[in-house]
Amino acid sequence: MTKFGYHVSHEQFKPSTLLEYVQLAEQAGFTHALSSDHFYPWSELQGQSGFAWSWLGAALQATNLTFGVVNAPGQRYHPAIIAQAAATLAEMFPGRFWVALGSGQALNEHITGGRWPIKAERNARLQECVEIIRALWAGETVTHHGLVCVESAKLYTRPQTPPQIIGAAITTETAEWVGSWADGLITVSCPPQKLRLVVEAFQRGGGEGKPMYLKVQLSYAANEEEARFEAYQQWRTNIFNNVMMTELQTPQQFDAAAEFVKLEDLDNAVRISANTGQHIEWLQKDVELGFSEIILHNVNTQQQKFIEVFGEKVLPAIAHRVNL
Repeated sequence: MTKFGYHVSHEQFKPSTLLEYVQLAEQAGFTHALSSDHFYPWSELQGQSGFAWSWLGAALQATNLTFGVVNAPGQRYHPAIIAQAAATLAEMFPGRFWVALGSGQALNEHITGGRWPIKAERNARLQECVEIIRALWAGETVTHHGLVCVESAKLYTRPQTPPQIIGAAITTETAEWVGSWADGLITVSCPPQKLRLVVEAFQRGGGEGKPMYLKVQLSYAANEEEARFEAYQQWRTNIFNNVMMTELQTPQQFDAAAEFVKLEDLDNAVRISANTGQHIEWLQKDVELGFSEIILHNVNTQQQKFIEVFGEKVLPAIAHRVNL
């Protein structure tokens, strides 16, 4: 049965506020959560960017939810540090934490002052990081000199069962590659025909039978105009092709790129509707594609109303359909 999660957007809300939201989400019937991991917000209008790893320990203690986090090791984060951080959370909260690894975005990674590699090199670096992290979780002493370097590293605190490493992919090319090494896939919502191609590519690459997670970007509000305007205000910087999303370096650059985005331009990137029935129909199609976990990200600022309404009307309706 598909599980539903609440997306924790550190770019949009203070960490203290997000802690309240995940507690409300658990009370409303959500069983999972996914945390972003940013140094910068996408836009000055979003205006936040707390440190995800500090927050995750508090959130795991404050709820019984299962949490994932999207992370890009290799530049801003050394893979040995990510291995240690994830191992600590998994030891403290067995079976309740997983990590999604991707090749990252210049927005967050350029702050180190290092060169931002091309996509092929970022993928190669990510694969090195995955191998290093898994070796450390296995108790090995790791020395590695490649696109990242590790010298005589060993983790002394490790969980009985290591967290799953889920591969982050948006394009079919990356999804097929991710299928060869990851424990599962995480991708983002897009038009159904494109999403199906991503799923098929992952399975073709070696992901058959592995779990698939979907982050759904939506905007729900009291009426259509409000849902669309708030989506435009908060998320118009996030609708560009992946080649641009990974290369721009500051919130100001994203805001400049979004200057000519129109309200209707959001339709292929955000599911905008004040009708819960429409959201149920959209989510039912995601369930039919085989996603084991669907994380809902209401991209506007009306989080409490979204949590309440979706907990009361949307999640039970999907569960009822699945059980028929």
